[in-house]
Amino acid sequence: MATAKTRTSSFSRNFSTAVASLGSGLKCGPNGTVFVSSGIPDLDKILGGGFSLGSLVMVMEDAEAPHHMLLLRNFMAQGLVHSQPLLYASPARDPRGFLGTLPSPAASKDDKSREPDPDQEKDLRIAWQYKKYFGENQLNFDGQRDGKHEYSNEFDLRKPLERHLINARCIDCVSIQDSSDLSTLQDRCATFLSQLPRNDGSICCAGRIAIQSFCAPHCAHSNMEWEMLSFIRSLKSMVRSSNSVAVITFPPSLLSPSLCKRWQHMADTLLSVKAIQDEDKELAQLLTGYQDMVGFLNVHKVVRFNTQVPLILEATTFSIKLQKRRYLVLECLNQAPVDGSSGTSYGMSGSCSKTGNLDF
Repeated sequence: MATAKTRTSSFSRNFSTAVASLGSGLKCGPNGTVFVSSGIPDLDKILGGGFSLGSLVMVMEDAEAPHHMLLLRNFMAQGLVHSQPLLYASPARDPRGFLGTLPSPAASKDDKSREPDPDQEKDLRIAWQYKKYFGENQLNFDGQRDGKHEYSNEFDLRKPLERHLINARCIDCVSIQDSSDLSTLQDRCATFLSQLPRNDGSICCAGRIAIQSFCAPHCAHSNMEWEMLSFIRSLKSMVRSSNSVAVITFPPSLLSPSLCKRWQHMADTLLSVKAIQDEDKELAQLLTGYQDMVGFLNVHKVVRFNTQVPLILEATTFSIKLQKRRYLVLECLNQAPVDGSSGTSYGMSGSCSKTGNLDF
């Protein structure tokens, strides 16, 4: 009896490449998209999983407060926790000194629940004599669980990152303060991205590029508008064909309106931060939890690869809060309830002047 031949067609699913093995700090998304964490769990949820691999993220700074540094620090720290290569470019003369300000990941709830109880250890000390009868897999279970890093960590802004992570070999720092042109930065980015080529197989590692205040006034190239635009276009092309994500922060107030629109158009994912003025009484009456807010985050555009269906967000403006003055939290804006004694509420302000039954 002849053996039945397996039916194949061009529409059959290729299971060998359907589920690619991913390295640490990577997560599969819809339509073959791979995400890396932004370092802020709430921002990952807002964006549908995080920053898409191969995308260019741009953050518009606020001239009154350095809130963009909160996003940049968490983004860089998350990559170092997962041992991902990092290229950091800054207008500072010594950009490596900025690495000392990166936050350290906070202990998760599971780690806190697994902390040993002294009284319990005293009562069950006799049970340790039977540990030789357990298998190696059971003995090493807790160690393997502790050694596995989470996809997105909560970072303690008051605790610096461990020294061995900052001194890793996979970190490259570039100063763009005295560079008369952008050829040096472009060559460093090209060399960095050449080590992370994109292939259809497994993705073992992903790189991160962080460029701070790209058009800062104390940089020599700050008045070279078309050269900066050409660099962004070239960087976007190189990032798209590699396993990496690039984040650029820039102050839009220093750019001409037409050039600022061009920069925003080049971004795959566009964000902006805005500070809150001190003692804004009108805003305090309008929003709940105003006393805990430090700023606002606006989501202008979210990248969507391999699909024409846009990502519909529940909101585009979120409040930036520091929970316990340690953890960065993003929340939707909630309108404060209106006191009934002070007048008509928001729902009654647009009502008809005449009272009576409504006929439909």
